[in-house]
Amino acid sequence: MTKLTLPNEVLLEEAASLLAEGRDVTLAPKGNSMLPFIKEGRDSVVLRWLPDVEEGDIVLARLEDRYVMHRVMLENRNRLTLMGDGNLDQLETCGKADVIGTVVAIVRGDKTFKPSKGKVWKHLLPLRRILLGIYRRIQ
Repeated sequence: MTKLTLPNEVLLEEAASLLAEGRDVTLAPKGNSMLPFIKEGRDSVVLRWLPDVEEGDIVLARLEDRYVMHRVMLENRNRLTLMGDGNLDQLETCGKADVIGTVVAIVRGDKTFKPSKGKVWKHLLPLRRILLGIYRRIQ
């Protein structure tokens, strides 16, 4: 497989087109917002457009000026509240129509994992600062 690096706006627009056609897209995510479960430089994610999005799903969403890959923390009618697993308090909101794909697999080396719904991690929100601090020190 050939590795191609493109600016996010170009790459993610193309990914959105492929997902809309019903094709799966594998991306190497950037940033630390999904630590400790998805790490830049270590993991890739497989995205698929799914008609339904649920609390706990990891989604790629188009916000006004950027794309984010975060977990759905709350679903309220057609509005979603998103938060990265590595974030301590930053929330984003978007419409369900802004979701362009859902993470259906995390690829780490030669292993593929189905992402969890993050229920335990969600309840550990008050302790994330400590847990992420420990994680960053041992990595």
